[in-house]
Amino acid sequence: MICNRISLTDFRNIESANIELCDSVNIFYGNNAQGKTNLLEAIYFSAVGRSFRASHEADVIRFGSDFSSVSLDYTDSQRRQNISVRIFKDKRKQIEHNKVKITKISDVIGSFRAVLFCPEHLSIIKDGPAERRNFLDMSLSQLYPMYLRSLQKYNHILKQRNQLIKSAADDRKTFDLTVDSWSCQLAHEAAIISRYRYLYTKQAEKYLSLCFCEMTGGKEIPRLVYLTSLKGDGIDYTDVESTEKKYLELLTSSHEREIYAQTTLFGIHKDDLDILLNGRSARNFASQGQQRAISVSLKLAEGEIVKDESGEYPVFLFDDVMSELDDRKKNYLVERIKGKQVIITGCDSNFSDSLSAKVIYVENGSYRELK
Repeated sequence: MICNRISLTDFRNIESANIELCDSVNIFYGNNAQGKTNLLEAIYFSAVGRSFRASHEADVIRFGSDFSSVSLDYTDSQRRQNISVRIFKDKRKQIEHNKVKITKISDVIGSFRAVLFCPEHLSIIKDGPAERRNFLDMSLSQLYPMYLRSLQKYNHILKQRNQLIKSAADDRKTFDLTVDSWSCQLAHEAAIISRYRYLYTKQAEKYLSLCFCEMTGGKEIPRLVYLTSLKGDGIDYTDVESTEKKYLELLTSSHEREIYAQTTLFGIHKDDLDILLNGRSARNFASQGQQRAISVSLKLAEGEIVKDESGEYPVFLFDDVMSELDDRKKNYLVERIKGKQVIITGCDSNFSDSLSAKVIYVENGSYRELK
C-alpha cells in the first residue's frame, strides 16, 4: 500500500499543502512546532477516521477557519483510490471514499492502512490497560471488519447494561427481568473479540521477539501475555462457544457486586496485555531505552501482521522515532524499513544518507522538497 499524495487545507497550522510522496522513505524535518507531526496526523486520520492527538476533532481546524479538509490518494494492490475528510466546528465530519459518501466510519476503516509510532506510544508500556486495549483495537479494526463491528456492538450493549445496573436500586424488578438478556449479548460479543485479541497477541509476540532481538543483539527476550476477566488455566480463546459460556457465567453470577459497584465488572473492557522483558514487567523494570525499543518493535510487528493478513505492507508513520535510539537501533531501523513506504519526521535528516529518501523541509506549515 502506497500513499501517493496528500492535500491539506486549514489543518492545524497548515493553510494549504499538496505533497507528493515517493514509494520508499520520505523524511520531513525541521524545528519543533512547524507542522511535521500535523502531516502524520492527517494521514492517520484518513486511515482510522479520527485524530491520535485531539480529544475534540474540531481542534485540528486552523485558527480562524470554519472547517478543515484532507484528501489522500493511495494505491493498494488493486488500484489507485482516494479518501477525503472534511472536519467542521459545528457538525459531524464528512468522509468520502472514491467520491462516495460514507455514513459509518466502519465502512472506511481498513481501506487505507497505516501503522503509527509517536513518542506518546510509550504509554502502551508505561500507562494503564486502556492504552494497551486501544493498541489492540486500532490494529485489529484496520484488519478485520467483523472485529470492529463486534467491538461497536459490545460498547453499545455495555452502555445499556451499565445504565440498567445504575437503575437497579430504584427499579429492581426491571433489572431482574432484563439483565440476563443484556448479559447474553455481551458475552457473545466478548467471546468473538477475545478470540481476535488472543490470536493477534500470539502473532504480535512472534514478530516483537524477532524485531526486538535483532535490534538489541538478542540479549533480551520480550513476551506478550493476553489477560482477561476469565481466570484459570486451560482457557481456549479460539473456542468462541466455550468462551462465551465462561463470560456468561461471570456476568450472571455477580449481580449484587455489580449493583454495588454501579458498573459491569467483567468483560473485554477489562482486558490487558502484559508486556514482559526477560520475564519481568516491562512497565516496572525496563529502562526508558528498552521501553522505547519495545514500542518501536511492536509497531514493526503490527506492520508484519498487516502484510501477513492482507498481502501488502501498510504505510509506516514514524514521528520523531530516531531521537532517543542509540546508533545500533537506528541502523537496525534504517535497514528494516527498506522496501516499505515510510514517512519519518525529525529535527534533522542526518540518517537520510544511507537511504534512498525523499527529503522535505518543514517550516511554519509549509513543505519544501530538498531532494
